[in-house]
Amino acid sequence: MKLVLSQEQQELRSAVRDFLRAASPLPKVREGYDPQVYARLNGELGLSGLVVPEEYGGAGAGLSELAVALEETGAALLPGPFLATAFAALALTQVPDKELQTGIAEGRIAATLDHTELSYDGGKASGTLAQVLSGGDADVLVAPARDGGALVMVAVELAGPGVTRTALETLDLTRGQARVVLDGAPARVLGPAPETGVFDRLCVALAAEQLGVMRAALDAIVAYAKIRVAFGRYIGSYQGVKHKLADMHCKLEQAESIVRYAAWAADESPEELPGAAALAQAYIGRACFEVARDHLLLHGGIGYTWEHDAHLFYKRAKADEVLLGPPRIHRARLGQLLEL
Repeated sequence: MKLVLSQEQQELRSAVRDFLRAASPLPKVREGYDPQVYARLNGELGLSGLVVPEEYGGAGAGLSELAVALEETGAALLPGPFLATAFAALALTQVPDKELQTGIAEGRIAATLDHTELSYDGGKASGTLAQVLSGGDADVLVAPARDGGALVMVAVELAGPGVTRTALETLDLTRGQARVVLDGAPARVLGPAPETGVFDRLCVALAAEQLGVMRAALDAIVAYAKIRVAFGRYIGSYQGVKHKLADMHCKLEQAESIVRYAAWAADESPEELPGAAALAQAYIGRACFEVARDHLLLHGGIGYTWEHDAHLFYKRAKADEVLLGPPRIHRARLGQLLEL
């Protein structure tokens, strides 16, 4: 088991971090999804193709490398369909499709994945998907569909006929969701739906993003505690603030160990992945929200203002906490796996 990043992974982290600091700082995040930034992210760094096999133009990397990238995009609160495309790419590693995976690797296709089961008949898909991650920004939807008695994965062009997309008003202002209604939309069968493993990989990928949110929130409040003066002292010198920062740091350290372990399990020890994935969301979902909440609280009154960035971290953390089901769902799943 490896819990420490390799030299190549550290270089990947530095490259993504430097790019996002320059191309998508927090003031720009408030402007929403910028397709040009997304295109550069893929054209210059090839991030969407990290887990796409080399034969389809991707890097052929593992979830450990994708987790490094997601940690940085999470820290930057990157708007747009990067996480959704990562979810789709992870599903496609078990349902290979040259056309779609090549498009993702080249940055031409932003995809999204939904678990709502559609109906499929004669090349047409129908169904209502209540909350599709980045559904308004993605080009292609990947979803399971019932074709007679078989469950298959299909791809649907979201800008095509028979598709109605309605943007939803969501808590997280940095990444949208949409209601998608398919009414006889042209669909292409990718192959049989995978039986296991995809959901676990999504849980690990989301946990990596949450780790980045935690890290950025903690770094921001530590920096603030060093310069904010109250009653003649820097607030970082008060014992109550020190204790809170120490608690936040401990949560971050535990979360990092869990993410590194879970990503390693996904790449090297599949039999350990279900438990590791359940643990990741059972713990990190709540821990991320608590760190983002305390980051806001420790800023005092200014943290509650619209102009301050604290609410952006708070809202992303809360949205991520329930994106793949609330922590109680994952705790129950972990208990079942451990036969508790």
